[in-house]
Amino acid sequence: MASDGLPSLRICVAGAGSIGCFVGGLLVAAGHDVCFLARSKVIDAVTQDGLRLTDYDGLDLQLTDIAMREDAQAALSGADLVLVCVKSGDTAAIAKQIATHASGAQVVSLQNGVANAATLREALPRADVRAAMVPFNVVPRGPATYHRGTSGDILVEAGPLPALSSPHLIWKSHSDIAAVQWGKLLINLGNAVNALSDLPLLEQLQSRAWRRLMADQMSEALRVLKAAGITPGKVTAAHPALIPHILRLPTPLFRLIAARMLTVDAQARSSMWDDLRQGRRTEVDALQGTILALAARYGRQAPFNARMHRLIKQAEAAGSGPPGLSPKDIRSQA
Repeated sequence: MASDGLPSLRICVAGAGSIGCFVGGLLVAAGHDVCFLARSKVIDAVTQDGLRLTDYDGLDLQLTDIAMREDAQAALSGADLVLVCVKSGDTAAIAKQIATHASGAQVVSLQNGVANAATLREALPRADVRAAMVPFNVVPRGPATYHRGTSGDILVEAGPLPALSSPHLIWKSHSDIAAVQWGKLLINLGNAVNALSDLPLLEQLQSRAWRRLMADQMSEALRVLKAAGITPGKVTAAHPALIPHILRLPTPLFRLIAARMLTVDAQARSSMWDDLRQGRRTEVDALQGTILALAARYGRQAPFNARMHRLIKQAEAAGSGPPGLSPKDIRSQA
């Protein structure tokens, strides 16, 4: 046992982006032994200024002496638990590194999309790999500052898991994680809308024109999932099938209902917005791309999701950040 009463557990956060830094930082604050596998840019910023975590509820933590390594062997060796926080497109690569340097560790995927745990299991057939769902949004507010702008608890595929919960971060077991992941994917389709708008999420949600855009995309995706025999699970207080109807309500009524579903502060933006801002590859293939693949498999059309996918790919290729489109701009795209 550690001196503070916590079990002697070494955790590697594989991927020190917004979610990785926020979740890993709160585990550090709770007394866990955490090492981050990170890029040099993040390491330099945290080494210079420490790691600062803030949130919608008034959290403001400044952490120093954070263990960060750019070398996979140094970060992963000896890990009992690996939290995979890389982008979906990097899952296969990180799986190979875990297989080489931490094959005996328990692995939990804290990633967007629905296929990452299967990719990890393929490379780690003897490991205890768990899918998970992170409901909240985290955005960088500086080189080493990360802000949680929405609420929710981390849900993890059922099975034994170390005690990770703390006052600022609750981890819960869930018996049907696949359904929850599909529910989260539907919500995450809005990431592209937010990225294209270049608006804070709360400001965007105050506009009925933007909400209708989100609702139309989500309704189309729900029809595709129905054709595929997939029933998405609840991620908010409302069932996924009801969310498009809620989004289309007049704004005063929407505000009343939405306040009971999710806390969103004025700083919240999507991770896809941040990817475009920093010139990185987005996860649109794991989100809209997944819906398009299902539509093709089951002979359905998903033109709205195809349009959003295309617009995000165009913004990636342009490399000039979020394009700041309006709902009319998006709807006018052929």
